[in-house]
Parts: sequence; C-alpha cells; structure tokens
Amino acid sequence: MIASTNTTNPKLAQKLSIQSQEFAPDSVAIRSLDWNRSRFDIEFGLRNGTTYNSFIIRGEQLAIIDTSHLKFESLWLEELLKHVNPEDINYLITSHTEPDHSGLIGQLLEMNKNITIVGSKLALKFIEDQIHQSFKKLEIKSGEYLNLGVNPKSGISHNIEFISAPNLHWPDTIFSYDNGTNVLYTCDAFGLHYCSSEMFDIDQEEIFGDFRFYYDCLMAPNARSVLQAIKRIDKLPKIDAIAVGHGPLLQNQVNFWKDKYFEWSNNKSKGNDFVAVCYISDYGFCDRLSQALSHGIDKANGQVQLIDLRSSDAQELTSLISESKAVVIPTWPLDADNDLKNSLGTLFAALKTKQLTAIYDSFGGNDEPIDALANQLRELGQKEALSPLRVKKTPDPNIYQQFEEAGTDLGQMLNKKKNIATMKSIDTKLDKALGRLSGGLYVVTARDGEGLDRRQSAMVASWVSQASFAPPGITVAVAKDRAIESFMQVGNHFVVNVLREDNYQKMFRHFLKRFAPGADRFAEVDIIENIAKGGPVLTESLAFLDCKVISRLETPDHWIIYGIVENGNVSDLSCKTAVHHRKVANHY
Repeated sequence: MIASTNTTNPKLAQKLSIQSQEFAPDSVAIRSLDWNRSRFDIEFGLRNGTTYNSFIIRGEQLAIIDTSHLKFESLWLEELLKHVNPEDINYLITSHTEPDHSGLIGQLLEMNKNITIVGSKLALKFIEDQIHQSFKKLEIKSGEYLNLGVNPKSGISHNIEFISAPNLHWPDTIFSYDNGTNVLYTCDAFGLHYCSSEMFDIDQEEIFGDFRFYYDCLMAPNARSVLQAIKRIDKLPKIDAIAVGHGPLLQNQVNFWKDKYFEWSNNKSKGNDFVAVCYISDYGFCDRLSQALSHGIDKANGQVQLIDLRSSDAQELTSLISESKAVVIPTWPLDADNDLKNSLGTLFAALKTKQLTAIYDSFGGNDEPIDALANQLRELGQKEALSPLRVKKTPDPNIYQQFEEAGTDLGQMLNKKKNIATMKSIDTKLDKALGRLSGGLYVVTARDGEGLDRRQSAMVASWVSQASFAPPGITVAVAKDRAIESFMQVGNHFVVNVLREDNYQKMFRHFLKRFAPGADRFAEVDIIENIAKGGPVLTESLAFLDCKVISRLETPDHWIIYGIVENGNVSDLSCKTAVHHRKVANHY
C-alpha cells in the first residue's frame, strides 16, 4: 500500500490524504480520503467523512476510471504518476460527471491530450460544458464493450462491458464491468460516505449504518431505477468485487450488499401510486432541489420516480407522467434548447385533467417565472398539491430542509387513505389494550450546522424511556416521516425537554400543530441557547436531557434512537412530568 499524508494522526488532525493499492490483477485503486468532510450533496450530514475513489486498469492498453475532487489536485496527480506514465493512458472512463468524480479531467488532459474520454452521451455533453476544450471522445451505450487487450505480464484479457444505470444518482451514470477480473465499477451506487484507511469492507457491522444512510439519502428516491440496474448486473457472469466511488471497496460480502439494495428498493417500489419529480440536469440547483423533495417523499413512505427532462425518451416520459399520481415540475431556462422544449411539450401533453401538480424554482438565473408556470397549470385544470416552492437566494441547508419537508407533506397527502385503512385494520380489542400503555410528554429538539447554515427542528414525543444505567441512556421512537429524524443520525446530539404536569398545554399544542415546510418551530416560544449541544432548551420545560445518538434500530414505521445522556438539569424538583394517556394505539 502507498499512502501520502501530511500528519502522523490523520483521523484527528488531517483533512486530506491519499491511498493506493492493487486490489485485483492489473487493477489499482486510488482513494482520496476526505477525513473531515461534514456535509454531502444537499442537507445530508456525515459523521465519518468520505472518500473519492478512482481506478487504473492495465491491459495491453491503459484506462483510468474517474478522477477525483479538485481539492485533491496535487495529491491525486502525484499518486497517479507513481503508477503510470501519463503518455501511456489511452482512455478515461467517466462513470458520471459530478465534480467529486470528474474534477480533474482538465488537468489529466493537460498531461496527455490524446486520452479518449469514454462515457454516455449525456456525460460527454456535461464534460464539454465543464472543461471548455476539445477532446477525443467515445460515446458508449449499455451492452457495448471497450477491449483493453491482454496484459503482457498477467496474461489476463481486460474487456470492459458497459451497463447503463441512469439516475444512480445522476442521469449520465454508467457502470463498467471488467470481464478479466470480475470487478464491477459502480461510482455512486453501492457506495457509502465512510473514511478510513481500510481499503475493503472488512467490518460489516461498523459500516452498515453509513451504507444504509447513504442508500436512504441518495438511492431510495430512485428505487425503481435501482431495480432496473440490478436486473442488468444480475446477467453478468460473476461479481468478485464492487469498486465503488465512495467508501471502502466491497469485496468480502458482495452478495450481502447487493441483496440489501434489492430488498430496500423492492419494498419501496410496491404499488403504482408514485410521484414523478422532474428536474433539468446541469441547470441551476434543479438536481439537488429535486433530490431534497424526493427524499422527503420517501421519508413519508411515498414512491418517487426522478425524471431528467434533458435525457428522457419521449415515449418513456409520456408513460411516466400519465401513470403518476402527482407531478412535480421545475422552472426551466427561458433560452431552453429545442430538445428541452420538446420534452416540456411532451410533459404538458401527458398531464391528465385534475392531476396533482407542484412547481419549484430551479434558481438557474434565467428561469421561466414560477407564477407564469402556476397560471399555465391552472389553465390546464391541474390540482395544486403544494404551494409553489420559491427560491430567492442561493440554496442553503435551510432551503433544502424546506424542500424535504414539502416532499414529506406531499407523501403524507398521497398516503392518507392508505394510512387510515391501516389504522382501521387493527383489531379493536388489541388496539384499545395497547393504547393503555402510558407515556410522558416531551419535546425533542435538535440542530445541525452553524451560523447561517444552522437548521433546527422539534417534535412532541411520548415514546421516551430510560434504556441503560451506566452510562445513562434513553431511547426515543421517531416516526420515519418526522423532519427531525434527519438530525438524529449516529454521532449527532439532541435534547429531550420534559414537560411540566401543571403547565404543559401551551408547549404541547404549539409543537403538535402542523408547520409549513421550512417554518421556524421556535419563533413563538422562549428558548435557552448554548446550554445543550443537541439543540434549544425550552424555558418552560421541567427538565432537559442533552443526548448523543449512539445507535438506531429500524422498525416498520419508526426509528428507535438510543442516546447517551451527557448533560441535564431540573428546574423544579417539586413538579411532576406531564403524562399522556391514549385510548387507542393506532395513532398518536
């Protein structure tokens, strides 16, 4: 193993380092380790940093799969030169063109202008827009091959097969499979944001939580696309390793990770009531805003189909729009090209009368006015699912939270009838008996980020219980569609505010009411800042417990959060905790 670092204790003191190792015959992984990165994509917080992985395959000809983030320019190029002469590089295979994987393409071409860039049609178009220079290109499609020939030392033939995997999680994504080593290169799919010096998936238990969180944030809204990709890779002769774009390479438990993707995606794709969330790739903040919306819909157990209006086939677009329960539409550039105009025409023609629709600002700097779009939909007789989501400044974590919460509202709306039917299906006697379990009344608060990027949330809770003596620990049950759930990942902090028996109604009613997406839950209540790591302490609470999330247990509709209590205090020792008595157990 070769590692370039600038500290003797990277986990504590270093921000960036590089690592490389041969992991299969004639195949080297170069991993850019970003130890301290705390956010990724939209509002997703990271507890273990991340890595950006690229690969070298040496047959008779030499190929690089993906580059790295621009922040790793000197480290990555230095490490690459330890393994290859730039003049020997024949191909750069671009799995997809997000900057964390394509950030050094221009620098690589400066070293060798004869490199042929290999990618999907959309990926090559994105690269042209990124680097603003001419280059040799090879457009590939699913089922096509790139034969690198036989490595003269190992005698292994490296014939690369390409598998289209759109929306995982960008529309230009393509997998690469080396028939000589049985390695599948998947970029974002099957990855996880987890930074460590361990190259492979040695400890399943250690990385499972990050693997699941990554899936929930980035892949779950594309569950239908995940299933289509799995169908394609199941036709491959054998997969000995999955070389992912983020985190450790999956080599020891390949079937386990693949089966989890299938299980989770299959569960999310049951039924036909889905939301078509449209976006325009590579325009404004459209892609990330659509991801936030989709993540919110998914949290409410709604089904989502992300649709890129730039790349969708007209027949497929018509089918998806007409079959969907609701359609979410972005504003588009006023100077849209003919292909995008044609897709927009197809979209509007496919809408059904009184179909639920919602609209959002792309914030691309040259958008069709959102009010004009709203009027157009009203004239077509569409039903408004949400108030227009307006973006008046560069999106920050609070705007992404607003979009996620709007998506959750939409998902809950679509599932309302199903949820009522589920409640009615519970046996009456069992329902009443289970409802006799009592609980205290609490307000859980949590925050994430600092300064202008700080986000806060809160919820009423009654399913709170002490869970351990030493160290002191508690559990809190949080419904999967609660906005605060995203703030309560392992390593995060939260606060349990205990409500007073003699004065709980005001706080109870305030936090029980429905808030508009992105609304400040604390605008009308008195809070104390900076005495708890986890979030605001309510001035009127009887006591508070400042907790750190240690683990999460999944149930069908809740997450059970186990936290260690690090701090706490009581304001009135003579007062008791407010208690909640229910009559039935099928709702709060």
